[in-house]
Amino acid sequence: MKVHLQTIGCRLNQAEIETMARQLQAGGHVIVDDAAQADTIILNTCAVTAEAARDARRLTRRFHHANETAEIILTGCYATLAPETVAALPGVGRVVGNNDKERLPLLLDAALPADQPDFDREPLARQAQPGGFGRTRGFVKVQDGCDNRCTFCVTTVARGAGRSRHLGDVVAEVQRFAAAGYGEVVLTGVHLGSYGRDLGRPAGLRELVAALLAHTDVARIRLSSLEPWEISDGFFRLWENPRLMPHLHLPLQSGSDPVLRRMARRTSRAAFRALVHEARAHIADLSLSTDLICGFPGETDDNHAQTLTYVEEIGFSRLHVFSYSPRPGTAAARMTGQIPGPLKRERTTELIALGDEMSVAFHRRYEGATRPVLWETATGAEAHGLRWSGYTDNYIRVTATGPADLMRRVTPVRLSGARVEGMSGALVG
Repeated sequence: MKVHLQTIGCRLNQAEIETMARQLQAGGHVIVDDAAQADTIILNTCAVTAEAARDARRLTRRFHHANETAEIILTGCYATLAPETVAALPGVGRVVGNNDKERLPLLLDAALPADQPDFDREPLARQAQPGGFGRTRGFVKVQDGCDNRCTFCVTTVARGAGRSRHLGDVVAEVQRFAAAGYGEVVLTGVHLGSYGRDLGRPAGLRELVAALLAHTDVARIRLSSLEPWEISDGFFRLWENPRLMPHLHLPLQSGSDPVLRRMARRTSRAAFRALVHEARAHIADLSLSTDLICGFPGETDDNHAQTLTYVEEIGFSRLHVFSYSPRPGTAAARMTGQIPGPLKRERTTELIALGDEMSVAFHRRYEGATRPVLWETATGAEAHGLRWSGYTDNYIRVTATGPADLMRRVTPVRLSGARVEGMSGALVG
């Protein structure tokens, strides 16, 4: 199916439409830029102002004029508040309220995979979607599949063995993003650190990043999740180039060696500690985030306490915490010592609270400092300008008031107001 996606309004609407795009692409459907080429058109509407409602009606009529055979599906706040009004617009086949919005892709294709816990989802290339959003950061998938056998993960079943794209193809795609006006690209993969090994290049990721720094014009390059092993010698010296962003996401999963062994993670407390020490020795102002799974089979109270103390010792800037859930066909699902749900939730809540404290502490280090911010979206209007949201080089989310032309620009910002989710800022100059 060819699907055209469009959104009006807030960042939440934008995030929802991108999620729909990824779900539909995962099911083999094609996202098209031109509504005239689509079989189905989805518009995520907004009702915050009368103008936003008028925009929804105007866009719907424009879509129908461009493509009278396509089914138009309206969702979002305006569609929820005025379903009869929007249902009467030309070309509208279905109106899906906010309560059913998450199920919208399944309404189009019942064969799509059901939703999964976040830590089970595999990265997908997030191409820019039509409608003007997604034009700030480009997500470039450089490899797929995984050769690890972590006992909790279904990746090897779902994705197969690791497969890398050729270096020249990645360089060309990143340069296309730069030419299209993207301010940043993010390199993604199921097991990013293994890039190039199937091509006989054990230092493949280091070589790829070096090639991108040498042969592309994109202003900022960021790495997505990077497993804390198979990182080649000299890798962190690449950060001597300021175009490589000082942010690493190194999934730890547990701070207890016995649990790490049961997970079949190819790291340990000592090895992870040494890796972080090396990274911080080469990368100034490094923001380090991680994933943690609570309640893995056999995890004792002592194991959980070890994770809490170890996480504090490492000093992460952000924790992504998940309760363990058994995945069919995995070794962990067959293990004895499955943890009761209430205990998993208790441990998860404790780690999330610790993560919030650590995020605030990390952000407080930068109060009064000036950092470069790539502005991604305007979230509202104030008396002296638009309210903007963006990210620093070391991945602190910043909100500030600025002029209307900040989109995709990098500007210096003086930071203040540390909180869990980010900081406030004031444009410098």
